[in-house]
Amino acid sequence: MAAEPVEPAPPPAERLERLRAELRRRSLDGFVVPRADEHQGEYVPARAQRLGWLTGFTGSAGLAVVGPATAALFVDGRYTLQVEAEVDGSLYAFRHLIEDSLSGWVAGAVPRGGRLGYDPWLHPVGWVEKLRTALEREGIDLVPCDGNPVDAVWPGQPPAPLAPVEPHDDALAGMSAGEKRQAVAEALRRDGIGAAILTQPDSIAWLLNIRGGDVPCTPLPLSFAIVDDGGAVDLFIDSRKLPAATRRHLGDGVRVLPPDALEPALDRLGRGGRRVLADPASAAARIFDRLHLAGAHVVRQGDPCALPKACKNPVELDGTRAAHRRDGVAMVRFLRWLDGAAADGTLSESAAADRLLAFRQEGERFRGLSFETISGAGPNGAIVHYRVTPATDRRLEPGCLYLLDSGAQYLDGTTDVTRTIAIGTPTAAMRRHFTLVLKGHIALSQARFPKGTSGSQLDALARMALWQAGLDYDHGTGHGVGSYLSVHEGPQRVAKAPNAVALAPGMILSNEPGYYRTGEYGIRIENLVAVTEPAPVPGGERPMLGFEVLTLVPIDRRLVDAALLSVEETAWLDSYHSRVYAVLAPHLEPGDAAWLLRATIPLAG
Repeated sequence: MAAEPVEPAPPPAERLERLRAELRRRSLDGFVVPRADEHQGEYVPARAQRLGWLTGFTGSAGLAVVGPATAALFVDGRYTLQVEAEVDGSLYAFRHLIEDSLSGWVAGAVPRGGRLGYDPWLHPVGWVEKLRTALEREGIDLVPCDGNPVDAVWPGQPPAPLAPVEPHDDALAGMSAGEKRQAVAEALRRDGIGAAILTQPDSIAWLLNIRGGDVPCTPLPLSFAIVDDGGAVDLFIDSRKLPAATRRHLGDGVRVLPPDALEPALDRLGRGGRRVLADPASAAARIFDRLHLAGAHVVRQGDPCALPKACKNPVELDGTRAAHRRDGVAMVRFLRWLDGAAADGTLSESAAADRLLAFRQEGERFRGLSFETISGAGPNGAIVHYRVTPATDRRLEPGCLYLLDSGAQYLDGTTDVTRTIAIGTPTAAMRRHFTLVLKGHIALSQARFPKGTSGSQLDALARMALWQAGLDYDHGTGHGVGSYLSVHEGPQRVAKAPNAVALAPGMILSNEPGYYRTGEYGIRIENLVAVTEPAPVPGGERPMLGFEVLTLVPIDRRLVDAALLSVEETAWLDSYHSRVYAVLAPHLEPGDAAWLLRATIPLAG
């Protein structure tokens, strides 16, 4: 039997009016539409792409607020250019997610005494509490919705994903799932906590040594779990995702339950009066609402899997080093190819990204991209999270800069690397800006810092050279990275915003300062680094931590203004390039090795 035809999506203006009609039917004066699913993750399945369906915005962070007559779309600094290109400005006012007041906009769009709806599964509890307090001062009620109004007006909304869940070999994980469950249980017992609610699929994947395919680019099995202080786990997941081998892998300590059994399970925890942990930064408000109503003593504390997941064990670190070697080989082969393919100015952004994917696909243990490749030529490189489309696909023309931010998922590690490449002869301004970014990148790479230091305390190192030139960039300097998991992993990060999480050995982060000249070019240099315990500083009085650079890809020497580098900075770049050549050359064909030798010639003569 032929499948029923899917109703085509109505125009954006009609989608907006359909939603307003649904809100009136529910006696609501407005509704908040986040770019989120029930797990508050960066990558969401097609079914949860409500913001994209409603507005056309495809970025990874943002939210829309729909009022009776007006609507606004809030995005952060990464997407200020992208939102203008993708969304009809006559339908939505564009606001900054961080700098502009959400409650202030709502107060001007929703009448006093009005009701603003939200889906309690799509917002963390802290966001709800903060907005509710602010709106109460304006005489506006924040109302949880039973069922999402967007779903009611979205024809052909995709079904929930059902990708198979696979065991992740203990030989790659470095610890068995049983060992991890007992370690988490011991931590709960130390804090007098009876059970923890796990809402982050990457935490569940790490804890149980499983991987899935429910969202793009990240091997996540969308699910919830409850782990108790004895190490037993209730896993709430559609059983159709679990082949027999995975069920055997989970073992007797894991009970599989359907997703709709989660809320009754929360009720049972509450009736038992147990101390129950839920992470206010990531768990949906609905989790807290249900636990409180049932009488649970809710402990607002971080996900108990987050920190042990972030601190990679020796097996995981060895795996990620191996993954970066293979990734470096693919990148070198691509960069050599690019030197020839881009010479005549006919190569497109999309064709370049496709070619890089083909090189990566030839590597062992490759499982896919870790995010959609950012392949931006000229002014497109100035869009921080640019995604090439048929309408925006530019040629790599002589005299432009090409920003390539890409990564891969391998069974033994996750990679993420950005290189800015000169196509033809760069201008003096390009070389100056590139070298200022490079100075910041080197400063962070060389950092030594005492135990207890957070990433926010190091962020200024990467920006100092730019600041001294009156420049900056509007994104974080570094994010955590998983082990064949999410390319954006917490709780560690390097950014201006305060972060109390201390960097610890085994954590993997990115180091990616940048500079963006709107309408002309973008520059970013990104390596992944692992936090290590280097040799003691001679004469030092405290133990220090530092960074091991994991990424093995040459930095474009044609863009370096050597006169702007100190002797120490030049030595760092030459040492890095020497290591790149020494590690990768034995794995390259002679022509690729010869190209790499030329690309890594020392600056210091």
